[in-house]
Amino acid sequence: MAAVRVEEVLAAAEEQEAEKRRSVTVEKELELEFDLGNLLALDRNPPPAAGLRGAGPRREALLRALARDNTQLLVSRLWELPAERAGGAGGPLVARLPEPAFRLPREKPPPRPRPPTRWEQFARLKGIRRRKRTSLVWDEQAKEWRRRWGYRRAGGDPARAWLAEVPEGADPEEDQFARLRREKRERVARNELNRLRNLARAHRAGTAVPAAPLHPTGHQSREELSHVARIARVSTASLGRFQPRLPKESAEPPSRSGGKKRRFEPLLGNLAAERSRQLELLRDMGSKKPVLDITRAVNKQLRQEEAEAAAAKGKKQSQRGKRGRRQQRTGRSSKKSGARRQQQQQRPAGSSTVSGRRKKA
Repeated sequence: MAAVRVEEVLAAAEEQEAEKRRSVTVEKELELEFDLGNLLALDRNPPPAAGLRGAGPRREALLRALARDNTQLLVSRLWELPAERAGGAGGPLVARLPEPAFRLPREKPPPRPRPPTRWEQFARLKGIRRRKRTSLVWDEQAKEWRRRWGYRRAGGDPARAWLAEVPEGADPEEDQFARLRREKRERVARNELNRLRNLARAHRAGTAVPAAPLHPTGHQSREELSHVARIARVSTASLGRFQPRLPKESAEPPSRSGGKKRRFEPLLGNLAAERSRQLELLRDMGSKKPVLDITRAVNKQLRQEEAEAAAAKGKKQSQRGKRGRRQQRTGRSSKKSGARRQQQQQRPAGSSTVSGRRKKA
């Protein structure tokens, strides 16, 4: 067995240690710009032009090495951030990211905020704050924890109690159980009406053309109630296709003319289409000329002119009434009678008219 010199062993160990340091140490001429809030690293160093020419294994290897070095620099910066254990001493080690420095554009518009209900508006006006209460309360009669509201709630349903107290000043012959059932039906109907009003208000807030407002006193016409019911039906994901029908409601499917459902692109799928959309977005953001759709602008101008012409025509027709037409007729008849009297005064004394024709005596 050949003897191994100590110098060779030390040289091999130093070479292995240098190889390990090379895997985590990256040298760049220009330092990278980091946005740790978005986990973003910007490399300003120009890549070697000779290695990127053509398409082959050399170019792929160069791109992989460049991406690996930049990722290593980003990970090294992340390890410099303050870290803590999530979920106790045995949890994973997580880092606290700073606030993002770059504002990344959104591909889809942000969701619209939900319009407040009548109760939320009233609570904001009166300064009423919402307090968090538990959903379970102790029922003294049943000696158990029950729900605060809904089915089998604590205290039971007063309409189903075996004993009903007669209020002071009420008719002693009145059926109190029937009164409690009637009041419960009225509360359910009032809550359903308020729910439909909130849906109608939200629908009006989301559309450009406001609908006819509902009367706050509760006296709605048949058209208003049918309009609100249709809005409540098509507010589901299936546009009311699986909702139960009312007794006198038509069985025709709901109309889709009120709007169309939003269609989102899949998160994983056609990468070429996504790349083209992103490139087009960046091209529009970097262009100094505003993006102008001539066809859309012309159509919008034409629709605006037609609407103004129709409004002016309707205004003129509304100004004309029966009184104006009667005055026009009386004015014409007075002009004709005045002209006839003037002609008769200009005729000679021996002439006369019979059936509108002049004859000599």
